[in-house]
Amino acid sequence: MDIKTLVLALALGNLSLCVALFFFEQSAGAPAGARRVNSLNGIGSPGTATWARARQLQALAWGLVYLRGTLPDFLTIPLANTLLLAGFAFDAAALWEQAGRRIWRRYLLPVLVLAVAAFVGAWLLQRTPSERQLISSLAIGFFVAAGAGALGRGWTAGTLLRRYLVVSTVVLALAVVARGLLVLLLPNGWSWVSPELVQGIGLVALYLVMLGNGFGYLLLVRQRLQGELERLEVIDPLTTALNRRGFHQALAPWLALARRPGQPTALVIVDLDDFKRVNDHYGHLAGDQVLVAMADACKRQLRDSDTLGHLGGGEFAILLPRTAVEEALLVAERVRAALAAQPVKAEKAIINLTASLGATTMRADDTTVGLFQRADQALRQARAAGGNQVAAQVTGSAAVLDA
Repeated sequence: MDIKTLVLALALGNLSLCVALFFFEQSAGAPAGARRVNSLNGIGSPGTATWARARQLQALAWGLVYLRGTLPDFLTIPLANTLLLAGFAFDAAALWEQAGRRIWRRYLLPVLVLAVAAFVGAWLLQRTPSERQLISSLAIGFFVAAGAGALGRGWTAGTLLRRYLVVSTVVLALAVVARGLLVLLLPNGWSWVSPELVQGIGLVALYLVMLGNGFGYLLLVRQRLQGELERLEVIDPLTTALNRRGFHQALAPWLALARRPGQPTALVIVDLDDFKRVNDHYGHLAGDQVLVAMADACKRQLRDSDTLGHLGGGEFAILLPRTAVEEALLVAERVRAALAAQPVKAEKAIINLTASLGATTMRADDTTVGLFQRADQALRQARAAGGNQVAAQVTGSAAVLDA
């Protein structure tokens, strides 16, 4: 087993992964300026830059190791191992960023600093290569295991591929640590296990770690994008409220519960007065600002258990679980007052907001259509009273609450 060939394969493998990521970003469909704006706005896949940095550091480190004997020792031993340890630390950091947590400064950076200090100190004190390898193996094993921890989040709901990657990564982390221990404890090998074989198996384990980290990172990216696509199916991206589909999905279980005796559940429809005039006079950009301000004003008046949905145009719906019509009217009045007290500063004007609101509660025999028809009747009654009003419809007639 040619050790130098394995080292070269590690250097070229990391470099090829880095190059592949570069061309993927270039062909992602957005110009450089747009990608930069997306990055500043937090759009895109977290951990990408960290993962690319890990590949660069490891490629450079293995390249220096490959040139051992050609370059000075301080480049191919302490510097190369410092870069290598940093690369594995960034690998773990990227996986955790993809998993939704940033643990770089709190956990990984202190371990990296301690490991580098221990390795460089051992080199300066002229400790044996076996002792230095043990230090680097322990540190690399820790970082690989930390990456496995990121992959292992959500184990019970994970796919078989995800579980395989977690188990295989842990096994490889143990193999890396075992390599350092064997080199120290059995410097001359044992039986048919030669020192070269131990080194070769250790390098193969590191090569497999490189591939496993690549697959693991891509798996987390895919999972995150899938979750984002599923979220966008039910979320209005402008107001971050539920869209019509998402609101109807949220409404369905409460309609089923309405057939059982217990506290009622209320529905309030909020319709901005003269929203078409806003778009016609001030433009659609101003209209978008108004919708965002309207959604924010509604959210501030709601409980965590309440649900806001954007039905389209200037119309929103509010689901109020375990709320009687009297309480729903109070919530609707707070929303109406909040909108009236919050003018929107558009580019060329200050736009005053008023809204009409219709409230109702669910019945045991209600369908989605019947429930919305009753809330719409109350809304029409509020509009007929001059707008900027709140009305309720429980039976066959609507009652208007004076503003």
